Amino acid sequence: MARVDPAVAAARTAVRAALSGLGPDDLVLVACSGGADSLALAAAVAFEARRVGRSVRSRGHAVRAGAVVVDHGLQAGSADVAARAAEQCRALGLDPVLVRRPDRPGGADSAGPEAAARAMRYRAFEEAAAETGAHRVLLGHTLDDQAEQVLLGLARGAGARSLAGMPRERGVFRRPFLGLRRAQTEAVCAASGLDFWTDPTNLLPDAGPGATPTDGRGGAGGFTPLRSQVRGRVLPVLEATLGPGVAEALARTADQARDDADLLDSLAADLLARAGAAASGTAAGQDAPAQDGAAEPGEHALDVGVLAAAHPALRRRALRLAALAAGCRPTDTTTRHVDALDAFVVSWSGQGPAGLPGGARARRACGRLFLRAAPTGTSDGWTGVRPPTTTQE
Repeated sequence: MARVDPAVAAARTAVRAALSGLGPDDLVLVACSGGADSLALAAAVAFEARRVGRSVRSRGHAVRAGAVVVDHGLQAGSADVAARAAEQCRALGLDPVLVRRPDRPGGADSAGPEAAARAMRYRAFEEAAAETGAHRVLLGHTLDDQAEQVLLGLARGAGARSLAGMPRERGVFRRPFLGLRRAQTEAVCAASGLDFWTDPTNLLPDAGPGATPTDGRGGAGGFTPLRSQVRGRVLPVLEATLGPGVAEALARTADQARDDADLLDSLAADLLARAGAAASGTAAGQDAPAQDGAAEPGEHALDVGVLAAAHPALRRRALRLAALAAGCRPTDTTTRHVDALDAFVVSWSGQGPAGLPGGARARRACGRLFLRAAPTGTSDGWTGVRPPTTTQE
């Protein structure tokens, strides 16, 4: 029997777990950019899709495996890159292979070009899954991506949820490579004869006179994303200073923080639900609120007494979740905004309304905290409130 490259074996093992539970002829899609991570994922999926559930007691069964390639059209030659990625996916035996070029939204996006492109990309993935009936969409993020995400969250001071990094699974999405290093995916491509593309925005420009490590400027006036600067500058310095294993330690931190954050977010969501029920008079044995304390159109009310009785850490987490439910962006909702909401609960002195990201507003009246949804928020944002997602998915 021919020896299997260790990196190939690791990739296949990771994918095997991600495909478990799929039935015969279920469809899984690989999100492929043409980079090393996603092409290595495509190769591993193409191999493992033929033998899902195989063991000493079972021959297993086959699932259908396809791919979706998103061309943002933001770089010269992007159509050729997408076509080459699709060609290699088809050569691996993936079918169907879809190429999508989403329309760019009009107007400026306050979250920046990276966030806008990411939102379009995930929307295209979800649409492709709905169109094809795919049960899962596999993403090629690696342990290195996770480590970078934790460092970015730490630098922003955005709390434990941001330190939780990217989830291994959420909805239709799965990330089987969060335990693999980027060097391993490149080794998979080399062993499989795959020609991967390197995104130029992932490369650091040559340092020249007057350039700073964090100015975000690429060569010839180009743009170097902050994530790429963390990858090319910050992590190498940490490894050189603290020794090897920093990326693995950061990834372990993400796993530990996610468990804690999931529990706290669940408790915060329960607190928010109780505060909302008390404010609306739907709690057991409670009278409806007086007319002068009623919510105005577009507002959601929370009972201040219920919130004040909670532990400060839980209350503040619930207030941030309330802001997100009102349509505030997670990346724009800072400690300053949570402080303002918390002051309405525990430091009330008749202060006026407080502004929140995206045009949302909060005020207090008659023992109730009222939040008016941001113009970009949805009318059902308070229905089935869920814990916030991370900033990078």
